[in-house]
Amino acid sequence: MVLYNFKKITVVPNATDFIDITLSKTQRKTPTVVHPTYAIHRIRSFYMRKVKYTQQNCHDKLSQILEEFPLLSDIHPFYADLINILYDRDHYKLALGQLNTARHLIDQIANDYLKLLKYGDSLYRCKQLKRSALGRMCTLLKKQGPSLAYLEQVRQHLARLPSIDPNTRTLVLCGYPNVGKSSFLNKVTRADVEVQPYPFTTKSLFVGHTDYQYLRWQVIDTPGILDHPLEERNTIEMQSITAMAILRSAVLFIIDVSEQCGYSLQQQANLFHSLKPLFVNKPILIVANKIDVTRLEELSPEHKALIEGMTHNGMFPLVPMSTMTEEGINLVKQAACDRLLAHRVEVKLSTKKVNDVLNRLHIATPAPRDDRVRPPMIPESVAAAKAMGAENSKAETENIEMEEEQPLWLRNFGSVEWKKKYKLKSEDWRFDPIPEVMDGHNIADWIDPEILAKLEELERDEDEKMAQFENEMDQDEGDDIELTEEQMDLVGRIREKKKHLIQDHRIEKGKNRGTPERNRLEGSLPQFESHLVEMGIDPTAAGERLRERSSSRVARKRTRSASVNAAMAEQDEMDENGKKRRTASMSKSPAPGSGLKDLKQKLKAEGLAKIVQRSMNKEARKGEADRVYLNPKPKHLFSGKRTGGTTDRR
Repeated sequence: MVLYNFKKITVVPNATDFIDITLSKTQRKTPTVVHPTYAIHRIRSFYMRKVKYTQQNCHDKLSQILEEFPLLSDIHPFYADLINILYDRDHYKLALGQLNTARHLIDQIANDYLKLLKYGDSLYRCKQLKRSALGRMCTLLKKQGPSLAYLEQVRQHLARLPSIDPNTRTLVLCGYPNVGKSSFLNKVTRADVEVQPYPFTTKSLFVGHTDYQYLRWQVIDTPGILDHPLEERNTIEMQSITAMAILRSAVLFIIDVSEQCGYSLQQQANLFHSLKPLFVNKPILIVANKIDVTRLEELSPEHKALIEGMTHNGMFPLVPMSTMTEEGINLVKQAACDRLLAHRVEVKLSTKKVNDVLNRLHIATPAPRDDRVRPPMIPESVAAAKAMGAENSKAETENIEMEEEQPLWLRNFGSVEWKKKYKLKSEDWRFDPIPEVMDGHNIADWIDPEILAKLEELERDEDEKMAQFENEMDQDEGDDIELTEEQMDLVGRIREKKKHLIQDHRIEKGKNRGTPERNRLEGSLPQFESHLVEMGIDPTAAGERLRERSSSRVARKRTRSASVNAAMAEQDEMDENGKKRRTASMSKSPAPGSGLKDLKQKLKAEGLAKIVQRSMNKEARKGEADRVYLNPKPKHLFSGKRTGGTTDRR
């Protein structure tokens, strides 16, 4: 159960908002119309009501702030010290004390001016007294601006603090930075703390909850601590010191045996010995993390001696784990929880409340009347139940052993325990594997009992064929090598020709060639026909196709150029001097600003266009999410009352 919920503290307004809220509420909740013709007692009560209402609003708001903020003397010492570390106890008390003083001064100002208003002899004098009273109250509130701003920052930070119950079962994780405290918290709880490979990732206390033996446990992740004197520690480290020193918990001191955290094992041992006074009357557990990198057996004798010095020769248990592979995490959790439960029982037994309970209990110890031995009597029903339980456990053990002897693919066909109860024609069939049936056929019928022998025979045939194939390949390669001199000469010329062709292709590939002309195409046609004749192919059909394709391409080009020339001729006209001029349809559109005199005039025109467009852009962007105050003076704040059928305005 959480004892302190700082998230319910009301927002603390700044001085300006405080004054605006108070005066606006006074204006809305009290009468606003007074006439000189009223009786003097009515005028006095009118202004006295305003002063009293303003004083009451200020008093209530300041009282709410003072009551909701915790008093350091009334809360748990853990939260008191934590507030002292984070916000400075003196500054916190000073801010609350100034608001308390302001509340008393506002009450005193209201009482003084109410006495003066009782003797006001005119409307003007009463009005001036009211203005003076409200002005002095607002001046006092304005002077409390720094205190109100400080308390608002404290409220926001208190709302972000974790909900820690100082009286419940708690495990505190401590050690050097980057040793794996946050990773362990994420593994054993549902917390999601940021984990990074650099030190001081955790800068405040983080809390997670876990279950063990049907109990709720609280795990606190503290920021890393360095080994230096207490007066040199910063705010981040002092939070860890406060949690370890005040909370009644089990302390898990985590060390990095691989030294990947950036600190040696000697430095971690020194830190443990310097923090040992904080661990008095608390169960301690030393956790060796990152054993996936370095095992405890692989440590040097010096490092082993350091760890033994930390454990005090077995007084504090040492549990290895790895947050990366999750090895040993459950053992660490179990060991820490068991030690804390045992410690809490010992503490309860050592208190005075145990004696009060023992005084109410009477343990009867009958005196022996003879030398006869009377063993405990066990009823037959209990003995039978025990015997049945022993038989069941023995049967379960036999079932497990028999199932382990079966192959994996047979374990799913039935449990051994049920097979004992089968009623079959023959007792020998009871433990036979149940056949697997697919499409109405038993799979066992498809199994060839001589399949292994046939497989070996196939493998031997395959090896023989592979050896025969390799011999044939070797013979073929030997035949290819035995060539005549004429064949060798021909092979050399072919290879030389191939090299020249590759070089010519590379040279031609690098050139930027244009479109081939018609005469080149026509000149290559006879060569192509002669080449076909040499190959023994009739070149007539191929030559006709090439000529038709060439003639159609030339006709298309001539038609297109003629149409373009005709269109250009139609658009060209003669001017008065006999010169050609281009019509408006062929002229290009003018560039922006081309009609202006110079660049300066063009820039000025663009600027004027933007100014004209500005109002339209504002209207286009206005939407529901814009902060537009359509009515800066709402009527209910700046208009008089309409009581009694009047329509008077202030």
